[in-house]
Amino acid sequence: MPRESPFAIVLSKEERLVLKAQARQYTSPYCDVVRAKIVLLAAEGLSNDVIAARLDTPRQIVSKWRKRFAPWRDFRAWSRSLGAGVPPSFPPSVVQVKAFACELPHRLQLPFSRLSLCEIRREVITQGLVVEISGATL
Repeated sequence: MPRESPFAIVLSKEERLVLKAQARQYTSPYCDVVRAKIVLLAAEGLSNDVIAARLDTPRQIVSKWRKRFAPWRDFRAWSRSLGAGVPPSFPPSVVQVKAFACELPHRLQLPFSRLSLCEIRREVITQGLVVEISGATL
């Protein structure tokens, strides 16, 4: 049974023109061309499985870029080549979680020689740094 993405994409005329231009550029990095094609095909209403087959790309990649484009609505914002040189910014909670993960357990009065992902997850939730966080995010 085919899956339907919850991230429906409807493009404005300007967005469509920018994405079509990006998809046609031979000098652009391949990944940017594929991302543009993914969004264009998603805007046509095709499923992730069909887009993946057409572009010979894993379905997970199609799903990832459809999901990333949906909230941003600006190809330039998530295109690696056009956003090069812009330093990434992290919310304070991410910085705090990373700082916690780098601490030595004895400084945190924890009886471990090192912290596992499960222990880090439990502690950052207990300390209220985040409400929920997956092990994959850590």
